Amino acid sequence: MIEKTKTARIAGLIYLVVIITGLFSLAYVPQKLIDWNNSRVTFNNITASPSLFGLGIYSSVVCYLAFTFLPLFLYKLLRTVNESHARAMVLLSLLSVPLSFNNLQHKYAALTLTGKASFLQNISIENLQSKLMFSLHQYNDGILLATVFWGLWLFPFGLLVYKSGFIPKFLGILLMLGCVGYLINFTGNTLLDNYPKIGIGKYMGMLPAVAEICACFGLLFFGLKAKRNGK
Repeated sequence: MIEKTKTARIAGLIYLVVIITGLFSLAYVPQKLIDWNNSRVTFNNITASPSLFGLGIYSSVVCYLAFTFLPLFLYKLLRTVNESHARAMVLLSLLSVPLSFNNLQHKYAALTLTGKASFLQNISIENLQSKLMFSLHQYNDGILLATVFWGLWLFPFGLLVYKSGFIPKFLGILLMLGCVGYLINFTGNTLLDNYPKIGIGKYMGMLPAVAEICACFGLLFFGLKAKRNGK
């Protein structure tokens, strides 16, 4: 149990890094800098705060690196529950990493477009603004594709947690619901033009957020609790 305790705590700490850096890059920075209905405002915001936008990119890199190691520690923790489910969890999670890294090129393109490079001097400001928004929308489309795997890996992860016997079952249920939330949002955003206006996407997006935050602190609490009890 001591080994499981240590592994759970490490996994929980890595998960915490993923959550913090993910929230910063996917929520805080866009909220501060991007107005999806106004390319001029967005261009001016990023031009005025390139360091914040660049920090968002750096935060994404840290997030994806941490996410590369997270399933490996979870595999070590949960493989005795079901080896095949643990392998599926690792495979599905790691498939998202190259997609996510490759998608960051669109953010680098956006940062370039708001710079003062000499080759941009002959391009009109309106054209630069349009290209910027195109790059940002391309990035968002890439994130949407990555959410397929962000969702799928949660199902075997949740199933393993549910069956583990040493992590609360309700966390496993939340994780599997998180998978459903990701996949419903992917399907809706891909197939329905008016999906963002329906309102269900907001609630479906909350499912994986709540599930993963709870799982993170559940792993930390499991490790701390087991240590405190001297197991």
